[in-house]
Amino acid sequence: MTDDLIHATALSLRVSVAGTIVAALAGIPIGTWLGSSTFRGRRAIVVLTNTLMAMPTVLVGLLLYALLSNHGPLGMLGLLYTPTAIITGEALLALPLLVALSRGAVENLDPRARETAVMLGAGRAGTLFVLAKEASPALVAAVLSAFGRLVSELGIALMVGGNIRGETRTLATSMTLATARGDFDLAVALGGVLLVVAFSVVLTAEFLRR
Repeated sequence: MTDDLIHATALSLRVSVAGTIVAALAGIPIGTWLGSSTFRGRRAIVVLTNTLMAMPTVLVGLLLYALLSNHGPLGMLGLLYTPTAIITGEALLALPLLVALSRGAVENLDPRARETAVMLGAGRAGTLFVLAKEASPALVAAVLSAFGRLVSELGIALMVGGNIRGETRTLATSMTLATARGDFDLAVALGGVLLVVAFSVVLTAEFLRR
């Protein structure tokens, strides 16, 4: 049981970190661009992003399952019921959150930051880099918030991971399985581990925000 707990904890951290990194690589640049730009259709993109933030994780898992199943368009890749499938789903889940938080962080910057970058001759890419650097504490907090959401994610891990012992069983899916079996002591212990991880992430994010 100890080995199962260690593996579930390690897998939860691995897929959550990987999913957060993938989402951050796309979400932060998009959010920075949205927060510093004015163009036609921007409001629609913002509304869409905010709507996707509320998408249930089970729905994300269902859509990804449809893509990765044997009858789906990506079934030939053989990714269903693998850690890669969980990482992909969690990255999709975290992407709208990171876009929205990054946009808000850049919008709240002093306007003089952008004006200074433009006056110094920075191009479009250079200006975005300067703004991201100025908003870096808030962006780091946004990344940690995304990780905190992913580390306790259940729906995606169950649907595209399959909860396979020693392969795709995370802390959240292990806790669900223990509860279904009536092993409430184990479920509480697993929940305690999740709580410690989530609390550490939230505490770090709050420290950076301040």
